[in-house]
Amino acid sequence: MPSYPYGLSVLLVYARKVIEVAQRTMSLNHDKPSHKPLPPFILDHAPLSHLWSQETWFPSDVSAHLTHVVPQVNFTNTSAAVTFGSISSFGEDVFLTSRDPVEDQPEWMLSSENKPNQTTGRSKAPATIIAVEKGAGILDAFYFYFYSFDKGNAPTILPNMSFSSHVGDWEHSMVRFINSTPTFLYLSAHSGGQAFNHSATQKTFGRATTFIAGGTHANYATPGDHLHGPFNILNDRTDSGALWDVTKNFRAFWFDKDTGVFSLAGGVGRGGFEEAQRCEGVGWLQFKGMWGDQRYPVPEHGQACLDVFGQDECTFDSGPTGPIMKNLGRIQVCQDETNCTVLDSLQ
Repeated sequence: MPSYPYGLSVLLVYARKVIEVAQRTMSLNHDKPSHKPLPPFILDHAPLSHLWSQETWFPSDVSAHLTHVVPQVNFTNTSAAVTFGSISSFGEDVFLTSRDPVEDQPEWMLSSENKPNQTTGRSKAPATIIAVEKGAGILDAFYFYFYSFDKGNAPTILPNMSFSSHVGDWEHSMVRFINSTPTFLYLSAHSGGQAFNHSATQKTFGRATTFIAGGTHANYATPGDHLHGPFNILNDRTDSGALWDVTKNFRAFWFDKDTGVFSLAGGVGRGGFEEAQRCEGVGWLQFKGMWGDQRYPVPEHGQACLDVFGQDECTFDSGPTGPIMKNLGRIQVCQDETNCTVLDSLQ
């Protein structure tokens, strides 16, 4: 090693330290995800939703739900617990299975503490907002609603039996913006849903008003009764119950339709919180398995099944898949693009 005068040696050592610090800083900045802010219009035009006035199973926080489930495949535990950090490593065949017997209906399934505040519309359970840019001035904003339990309907022909209850429940509405203007609205309901011209929907303070069915949490554009299921033997009930404003408490993300990658949305301010501060990240959104129990065999947990007009209907069904499986990259407004009709009125 060449020798330098003492003063120059000190300068060289100092310079090396400065370079090392700069390199570490650059590395940290490179690894830190970019927190692109949500455009204000996503919150300005987020739907306002009425829960059913007699609702028993309220919105749930994903973070709380994970503490009460264990991953299973074929009713066998594959791990001792589920965390935001581990869930993305689970396969599509994994069911996040309740630690408690479903028939006990523990408080975490009811989530009664998350009933929206009657003055502000805020629920303690954060909604999940996912923005997807589609090009040509089109942006789809997905507003996901999560519940730890879905209570199925009682068929009109068998009023003492309910069909298709399940642990875990993901529902969503989607507003399609064209050049920042809300143009279409999609509302998920059971295995399908409905799409509307945004201008046709009821409005509250200029925002589309939606109605969430009791127990099943299916989304509708009008209050009242909504028949569904085989030969319309099931009935969803909606009314102007507690108003839920998802912009008061939410997690926010971007989804890249080309790469299938989620990223955090920053600068949300109004009701949102930075995921980085909670160390939750985005990996949990990549989970393609089921957010609830596998359908129980008869007669476990009170399971019963009937042949209803050629269809197998059971008291309990399997839990649902999460947001990544809801066709976020869709071209049509509907989740099922093979048969998508956009309605011009609510009639």
